[in-house]
Amino acid sequence: MADLEAYSPKQRSPIVGRYRGWTVVTMPPPSSGGAVLLAVLGALESSDLTALGANSAAYFHRLIEAMKHSYADRARLMGDPDRVHVPIDQMLSPDRIRDVQRDFDPNRTRDPSHYGLPIDPGTDAGTQHISVVDASGMAVALTTTINTSFASRVVAPVSGILLNNEMDDFVARPGEPNAYGLVGSEANAVAPGARPLSSMSPTVLISPDGQERIVIGASGGPFIISSTLQVIVNMIDFDMDPSDAVSVPRIHHQWTPNILFVDAHTSPDTVVALEALGHEVRELDFFSSVQAIRMNQRETLGASDPRKGGWPVGVSPPQGQ
Repeated sequence: MADLEAYSPKQRSPIVGRYRGWTVVTMPPPSSGGAVLLAVLGALESSDLTALGANSAAYFHRLIEAMKHSYADRARLMGDPDRVHVPIDQMLSPDRIRDVQRDFDPNRTRDPSHYGLPIDPGTDAGTQHISVVDASGMAVALTTTINTSFASRVVAPVSGILLNNEMDDFVARPGEPNAYGLVGSEANAVAPGARPLSSMSPTVLISPDGQERIVIGASGGPFIISSTLQVIVNMIDFDMDPSDAVSVPRIHHQWTPNILFVDAHTSPDTVVALEALGHEVRELDFFSSVQAIRMNQRETLGASDPRKGGWPVGVSPPQGQ
């Protein structure tokens, strides 16, 4: 009871980075989403993804190798910044980004032990996303969660609120996977007053000329990060409108388990090519659900991921406004 009484929301400064001239404003620890997102975007920026082709095996392989590095860092290094040091500056440093870029081998993937920062982390001890833009152009990207489907499966008898099972976002035992197959270290262990590591990635991007905005985020556990990342790339590198960007097949690799998950609608030729590069491929019918808005001075385009049956809604302002 004392822990619950002492708990209060905490305001934290977002992480800010850049991708192809766009300013990327995204979520800091204790979410891992923003750091992983910026690390992968940084690694991809040196590649001509447009030339590789949307959803091609070459593009997916480039994306996978960058994700494996960043998810390895997530597992080893990230936790509640009030309790452990999270080396965001090292994870996102220009030197680190260049190392990941130079490490890429277009002809193969590597053993899981190869990936991640060479940093010793030490031994100290059902999600929803909405993207909203109002009539004046103010934008909000908001992710909230009770963790897995139906959470703890316990409903509070008085309020009727479904209780969450966020404890699964902690590492119960280092090296042991949670409900999503993610592993972690003591950095994300259960501790009094600690906040668990999440994958939330609510993000706002601002174009180089300041005239465009992208408001984006997703639900889906660790798939949140990879899905948000790919929809951003689809819009910026492959010039897709938001509807196409959230609808096309996606892939996911989180370092461990050492499995490449591909959307069930991915081209069979692409799957064969990825397998030839050494990836162990498994198809999934459902990854996550991305909600995206792209706006400029002329129009606002919104898209809801068809994987979850949502749709964008426009609301007219009150009379006189």
